[in-house]
Amino acid sequence: MTAIFITATGTEIGKTFFAAGLIRHWRAAGRHVDAFKPVVTGFDPTAAAASDPGVLLAALDRPATPAEIERIAPWRFAAPFSPDMAARRENRAIDFDKLLDFSREAIASAKGILLIEGIGGVMVPLDDKRTVLDWMAGLNIPVVLVTGSYLGSLSHTLTGLDALRRRDLNIKALVVNETPDATVPMAETLSTLNRFAAPIPIVAVPRPPRNNQQAFAEIASLL
Repeated sequence: MTAIFITATGTEIGKTFFAAGLIRHWRAAGRHVDAFKPVVTGFDPTAAAASDPGVLLAALDRPATPAEIERIAPWRFAAPFSPDMAARRENRAIDFDKLLDFSREAIASAKGILLIEGIGGVMVPLDDKRTVLDWMAGLNIPVVLVTGSYLGSLSHTLTGLDALRRRDLNIKALVVNETPDATVPMAETLSTLNRFAAPIPIVAVPRPPRNNQQAFAEIASLL
């Protein structure tokens, strides 16, 4: 069994896009894979299929039923804010210990490859004291950091890598999702990141409609 935590440099970077592509690659290769996104904000139950958990379920070839959504994303909040803010608006709070227990049970019961997708970026608050970084450190499983090629991504990426390294997390790969309409050339972004992030492998993922199957095959070989 292989468990991987997918985090990012911020929100709307493409964690779910990346996770879904990786799931499809592994399933096409005959591998058993499952995925969880335990914490979700901005969730609309009337549009569950279009939500991040819905996208993961589609890649897993499972229906976005209430039961399936609950299975992979038990902490769901309506407001499109950080989890601590979104939970507060519903007079709720994320129980960090229960989140860790849920994640550990998912890891222990997985039969093949398991992806756990975080929420937002590395340092997004989960409650009054803990962040996604604390969640990752508590699980201590290998991490993939997803970033973009937008202007400003270099600082965000290197800051995220520094935070992960300071907690002694095993960074398996840095994935650069191509940002649509980015003003910075992808090649130059990759060149700079290679100078500062070595020896962490870096893989660029072209966004549709260009073919990105080779990129997912490369990433899968690293995990």
